[in-house]
Amino acid sequence: MEYLAFLVDFILHVDKHLEAFVAAYGTWVYALLFLIIFIETGVVVMPFLPGDSLLFVVGAMCGVGLMDYPTSVALLWGAAVLGNQSNYTIGHYIGPRVFQWEQSRFFNRRAFDQAHAFYEKYGGFTIVAARFMPFLRTFAPFVAGVARMTRAKFTFFDVAGGGLWVGGIVTAGYFFGGIPWVKQHLDKIIWAMILVPGLIVIAGALKARFKGQATVA
Repeated sequence: MEYLAFLVDFILHVDKHLEAFVAAYGTWVYALLFLIIFIETGVVVMPFLPGDSLLFVVGAMCGVGLMDYPTSVALLWGAAVLGNQSNYTIGHYIGPRVFQWEQSRFFNRRAFDQAHAFYEKYGGFTIVAARFMPFLRTFAPFVAGVARMTRAKFTFFDVAGGGLWVGGIVTAGYFFGGIPWVKQHLDKIIWAMILVPGLIVIAGALKARFKGQATVA
């Protein structure tokens, strides 16, 4: 429970925790941030770590001189790309074993063929868009690996999506994070960055489900 309480507090007050870490350990903050982004995007069982809010706060800290902007963007971009590659590899390794369950309702050869066809056709957009969606950005590369999306195609969109995600949000934090209103309402902004994309995903899933039921009916 103490670990969970700390995690929630870290997510909601990531600015204060990072400032304290920089004050205590200096440039070691880059290693910490690299590790967080890599684990969030690279380990399929860790989708709850902060991503968007962390990048925004990093940008804000760069804006006031506590961190270096080019170094932060380059390192975190690298962490995001390598994390996705790790997740893809895990899915690619597990996939053939999972889809040998011929009697499974969801994990069978037909499901594999459908997933593979989807990722070959829409996988690029999915990988890029998922970067901005909590939870989805952790699972999308894993599913791409399971579905055997072409590695070269996955890597191209992994690098591009990672650049847009890290560069875009860190830059937004750099320019807007120091505004007094933003600093005053940062906790609410963090909640919005977590909840709004999540609600969009839920709404899309419900819409697809109801549409499927209507088609069957």
